[in-house]
Amino acid sequence: MSGIYIHIPFCKQACHYCDFHFSTSLRYTQEMTDAICKEIVMKKDRIKDELGSIYFGGGTPSLLPEKSFQQIFDTITRHFAITTNAEITIEANPDDLNAAKIAVLRQLPINRFSIGIQSFFEEDLRWMNRAHNAVEAETCIKRSQDAGFENLSLDLIYGYPLLTDSKLLENINKAISFQTPHISAYAMTVEPRTALASAIKKGKQVPVNDEQAAAQFTLLTEKLAIAGFDQYEISNFSLPGKHAVHNTNYWRGIPYLGIGPSAHGFDGFNRYLNVANNAHYMNFLENGQLAETVEELHICDRFNEYIMTSLRTMWGTDLRKIRVDFGKVFAEETKKNLDIFKQRKWVTEQNEVVTLTADGKLFADYIASELFLLPEEIAEKI
Repeated sequence: MSGIYIHIPFCKQACHYCDFHFSTSLRYTQEMTDAICKEIVMKKDRIKDELGSIYFGGGTPSLLPEKSFQQIFDTITRHFAITTNAEITIEANPDDLNAAKIAVLRQLPINRFSIGIQSFFEEDLRWMNRAHNAVEAETCIKRSQDAGFENLSLDLIYGYPLLTDSKLLENINKAISFQTPHISAYAMTVEPRTALASAIKKGKQVPVNDEQAAAQFTLLTEKLAIAGFDQYEISNFSLPGKHAVHNTNYWRGIPYLGIGPSAHGFDGFNRYLNVANNAHYMNFLENGQLAETVEELHICDRFNEYIMTSLRTMWGTDLRKIRVDFGKVFAEETKKNLDIFKQRKWVTEQNEVVTLTADGKLFADYIASELFLLPEEIAEKI
């Protein structure tokens, strides 16, 4: 089943590490909502089957008023068939999830929150320039559960200078204690043109330590495994049967619509990239034009994306699928290129399905890049 990703480009303030597209001005919320709805209508024919997921990302979607959500849902339901058990997720910040806001969201079709906790420690949240505090990080979870939102995902960050191993363990234990079915955990990365990158360059912040991040990743995976969580994707952990539908479909290469400024969409063969500028995006849609560029994917591009996404999951990279979808040469080259990683015990192969070992997960991006194939390499062998 296909899905829709809707990018809501508004935030209260900029986190020091964030390079996502957003604006801190809410002045044009209604105009943005109108543009998003126009784009949904203009792209309605790209999805033929029922929607199995709708995902509001950002930015901070929980900043949207009820009328905006209702307008978007009304537009979607007029033009798409939605499965009865569709996963409908909203990314939310703890400070937005007060009792009044949760009561509003309860009246909408939303059935899953992805909450940006990041840390339960006050000093860490201040260091990140998060909008919420440590008390809100905890109270918003219980408040959401009391209101009937049991399908929650909590985001945590590891590998930053303030985070000792003992603090990480406390963050993990606290997340587990809330009995939420899903936890996402990401290594702190220093992106160009962020406040964190600037502070490190000026010597005002300590650089991120890769060895610390690797050690804390191992600590995290071991602790969550003991608690019964599946590491179904490198950064995502869930109790059995509670995998995120929307993101799982993405990793499995299932088509989805990308709506909103900076959003990406995929139809199985091409990728669609929306302009990362709010004013330009709204102007395009106001004039009846899509604010996107089309990236026509070569068969090697599609193969490389499959390698990158599938290798990160517990379902692994299927050589039989490669043979069917891309051809015998792609499967043979992949099998040959895997030999060095089998010798290092970074990957295992069973019934032609390749998965990363615990050690291999530390080198996932490197392994994937070494398996990538270029058009000229394939042309020589066909």
